[in-house]
Amino acid sequence: MRIVITGATRGIGAGLAARYRAEGHQVTGTGRSSDADVTLDVTQPADFAKLAAALGAEPVDLLVCNAGVYMDKGQDMDSGYPADMWANGFAANVTGVFQTVQTLLPNLRAAKGKIAIISSQMGSDTRAPGGSYIYRASKAAALNLGRNLATDLKAEGIAVGIYHPGWVQTDMGGSGAAITVDESVAGLSARFAELDIGSTGSFLTYDGQVHPF
Repeated sequence: MRIVITGATRGIGAGLAARYRAEGHQVTGTGRSSDADVTLDVTQPADFAKLAAALGAEPVDLLVCNAGVYMDKGQDMDSGYPADMWANGFAANVTGVFQTVQTLLPNLRAAKGKIAIISSQMGSDTRAPGGSYIYRASKAAALNLGRNLATDLKAEGIAVGIYHPGWVQTDMGGSGAAITVDESVAGLSARFAELDIGSTGSFLTYDGQVHPF
């Protein structure tokens, strides 16, 4: 399979890229650092031309939209959450997802491929403990985006799944998180393999539980 993973230079993205390469798949990993296969900052619209050029007309079987940021951890409601933080958070977690999909639509159509969007249970309206307003709102928007993409792309045979990767021991999740990168990656890769048109638009946890919206 030809697999494209955004945010593939660290954390879950790097874990997924390593696993798929070990299984013999062709992987194109993007990231902001120079050690990515394609240097791509998903908040910079001009960068997507690099991604399009790198893939050309090659069919893409699986696109994993993993790149994202959590900028507002610990912000104070009275004086925090500045407007530029909102703009940057949504640029990475929502607009960047859409522009990645939009850029690779010809490649996905050529393969009748799948799209996996990494959201979070923090974006579910059934879990609202307060705080982290930017991250929660942007991940809710990513969930909504995935659901609508699933509707629009179903007739073309392109399935879209939205996933909560778990609370993972990464730079974002922290060392006290509940599961390792390897545990998250094993679960997510199994979920991506199961994704088909019959389950398009689903919101699942890494371990296969249906997550309420």
